[in-house]
Amino acid sequence: MKQKKYYLSEDQIPKQWYNIVADMPNKPLPPLDPNTKKPIGPEALAPLFPMAVILQEVSQERYIDIPEEVLEKYKIYRPSPLIRATELEKALDTPARIYYKYEGVSPSGSHKTNTALAQAYYNAKEGVKKITTETGAGQWGSALAYACSQFGLECEVYMVKVSFEQKPYRKIVMNTFGANVISSPSNKTESGRHVLAKNPNSTGSLGIAISEAVEMAAKDEHTKYSLGSVLNHVLLHQTIIGEEAIKQFEMAEDYPDIIIAPLGGGSNFAGLAFPFLRSKLKGEKDIRAIAVESSSCPKLTRGTFMYDFGDTEGYTPLLPMYTLGHDFEPAPIHAGGLRYHGASVLCSQLLKDGLIEASALHQIECFEAGKLFAKTEAIIPAPESNHAIAQVIREAKICKERGEAKTILFNLSGHGFLDMSAYGDYNAGKLTDYELPQSKIDESVLKAEALQP
Repeated sequence: MKQKKYYLSEDQIPKQWYNIVADMPNKPLPPLDPNTKKPIGPEALAPLFPMAVILQEVSQERYIDIPEEVLEKYKIYRPSPLIRATELEKALDTPARIYYKYEGVSPSGSHKTNTALAQAYYNAKEGVKKITTETGAGQWGSALAYACSQFGLECEVYMVKVSFEQKPYRKIVMNTFGANVISSPSNKTESGRHVLAKNPNSTGSLGIAISEAVEMAAKDEHTKYSLGSVLNHVLLHQTIIGEEAIKQFEMAEDYPDIIIAPLGGGSNFAGLAFPFLRSKLKGEKDIRAIAVESSSCPKLTRGTFMYDFGDTEGYTPLLPMYTLGHDFEPAPIHAGGLRYHGASVLCSQLLKDGLIEASALHQIECFEAGKLFAKTEAIIPAPESNHAIAQVIREAKICKERGEAKTILFNLSGHGFLDMSAYGDYNAGKLTDYELPQSKIDESVLKAEALQP
């Protein structure tokens, strides 16, 4: 069967983002002030975020209009294609129908551009001059660097050290778009120096990089901070992925039974799954939504649902989420975007309520899946996306065993053309699977338990 692609026209780009909070049976618990343990109001976030973003963060409206200026920028690369992976189906000899939404067509090569453009727009509109942020593998940093260039903002990116060293071309992309990129932990911030004093050889973590970026933003009234995942408004902006996919499935005269996406903080998974979960929450469709994380950073499958900081130094409010503890430092796997200690509040609540599922996979299985996908579908996936593909293969094999012709949709959230060192290590047999001892999780979570209200 010939590969099938489903394209929308520019005028079919969704005009609204979907806010799943409106339909959740149990609303997420509020963020807390770490000192008083009382819920915080929007004013507590004002030093870090523009007010338009803060209002989206706390909104319970079902739909929020996408500004025209953002829609115009989206048209550079959206709508993204929905593709049926017929060659992968053939290779797996499965009765399952496999589709993927391909977000690697954006200027930064990943889905991250969807929220980067929105956040840069809102900051520029409110007179902000500079944005600081963190990045793991570099997709988010690349996306924000591009978005800042579109709206005339300076951009400073704290890149997790292990990825800074593993993925030099991501740094070059950010520099080319005009961003300043700093290896984290750094000597530039108090939080970075604190980490290095304890461990001069620290390979960094997203929690550490967030602390550095937040610290720098808080020092300057003309600077704001931007986050690439986890927070409600970030997940909101990504729902354009799923909203497009719903229209494309109408063209395909099909509908997914299983939806799969990687989860580092939550925006990748939420962007694809949340619009489809709307029908499940309303009792209209019974779909499975599976969030796939790294076995090296398994907050959903081995973490604890509790209040915790979003960063290592404790600069953020306390958030209710599945967490491994805010000072957890993951192994240096190549899927840098999955090396985050906590899951988004929204994804955490949905998992707690049994409305979504979670799976944790080792990196060698994921790279095996990515290589098969590259050979069959002609796209080399990002290491994060490989986690989704590996879970798809598992589900497709179950369909074969049971003789079930289910429809599986996954998010190919980005290409891996700048992750060649990872594929080089895999091809050379240098990758290893990290066995995370329970004692390391227990030690980290124990520290977070002291923060509970």
